[in-house]
Amino acid sequence: MNCKCVEQDYAPNTNNTKIMGPIGMPEMMMIFIVILLLFGAKKLPELARGVGKSMGEFKKARDDFEREITRTEAETRVKEVPGKEPHES
Repeated sequence: MNCKCVEQDYAPNTNNTKIMGPIGMPEMMMIFIVILLLFGAKKLPELARGVGKSMGEFKKARDDFEREITRTEAETRVKEVPGKEPHES
């Protein structure tokens, strides 16, 4: 049995339409209503507090990471300068 493979041409999407745009007010309201129905009015403040704390911890970790990268980069630059010894601070 001979099997012929047929190649299909997949043309790139030449249609300049966006699949998803920015979230508008109606979408935000719908998301809020769904969350309210899922978690209830009593759990919503607790949930928001937890999300806020998580975002704060994430920002803190990001800042620590950036500070460490900057410090390491500065130390590397000092070591690369010929004739200069790195000093302890």
